[in-house]
Amino acid sequence: MKRSVAVFISFIIVGRALGSITACGAEPPEISAKAAVVISADTGEVIYAHNAAEKLPMASTTKIMTTLLCLESGGLYDEFTVDSEAIKVEGSSMGLREGDTVTKYALCCGMLLPSGNDAANAAAVKISGSIEKFAELMNKRAREMGLSKTYFVTPSGLEGEGHGSSAADMALLAREALKNDIFREICSQTSLKLRFGDPPYERWLKNTNRLLTMCDGVYGVKTGFTDEAGRCLVSACERDGKDLICVTLNDRNDWNDHMALYDYGFQTARTLEVPLPADISADIVGGSSEKLHLSAKESTISVTTAAGDISDLEFTVIGQPFQYAPVSAGDEAGKLRISFMGREVRTVPLYADEDIAFDNNKSADRKGLFAKIKEKIWRFFSL
Repeated sequence: MKRSVAVFISFIIVGRALGSITACGAEPPEISAKAAVVISADTGEVIYAHNAAEKLPMASTTKIMTTLLCLESGGLYDEFTVDSEAIKVEGSSMGLREGDTVTKYALCCGMLLPSGNDAANAAAVKISGSIEKFAELMNKRAREMGLSKTYFVTPSGLEGEGHGSSAADMALLAREALKNDIFREICSQTSLKLRFGDPPYERWLKNTNRLLTMCDGVYGVKTGFTDEAGRCLVSACERDGKDLICVTLNDRNDWNDHMALYDYGFQTARTLEVPLPADISADIVGGSSEKLHLSAKESTISVTTAAGDISDLEFTVIGQPFQYAPVSAGDEAGKLRISFMGREVRTVPLYADEDIAFDNNKSADRKGLFAKIKEKIWRFFSL
């Protein structure tokens, strides 16, 4: 998997805003899960936890990571033939057979809806060449996310030596995966029509996540079950501008427990209405002005929090060291990253507020320009 890297200059703006909705007291529900957690999908704050740090088998919720890596690997709509050995796997299936032509997108749907173990294995072999190599990729990504209790052996979630995670880690994994628009779109569907096979033909896949139709506001994420892991469920729910993620592991009553935990979570969480900075500017070279004023399309964002305050938020402007004239009003010219206690909440585009024409009389002073770039880079690495 290749991930693009670019060098950016950033600076931090101190966040200031007024007011918030106060939290409403509520009693946490009695649940059947061996481990559970509810977090803010925005900030990652824990709203409810029960044995949330304990490492346990997590069954097919493993496919959240497999699907995310598949989506990030690119070429989603390129057709290929599935590996005949990879799809020979027990358990739930999307119906792959030897010689079938598929796309990575179809495999992602096959993992998130019917929880196809065949789809997970086929994706792993296509991306990394083998299940073992793909497991290494999964664990590398888990380390990058800071998932300290997570270790992957299989892409499907069928048990392997040491394969497991914690409720807290799975919630953070889901939070990361849901930032991917395609992932979010797929896991929210109760059914999907896809074309694959030998030769390809259209068929319907049905989602195993009954919570999508049982609980108001639920838009994902993934079910799981094995004899060792029991019933596992990762879900996400949005109501009245609040966005939560819930995980239960080894829970015989998971549907009802998630509904009860959401009722508690939405009473307990609060919403911060955060004004975005209005005084953002960037240096511009070769234009009629030396500064370019920037702004986001929205003036405020809503952030779901457990106990956070505006003072916990940071705004980081990310962009190239310089903009170059000419620039037209409305051109995207950077991004604003909003972070809570060091964890990214959201990143929004920044747009030029004005036209700045190219000025032929302002030939660049190479020495002065180089000095400015050095100063910018020094400020960046000194943050």
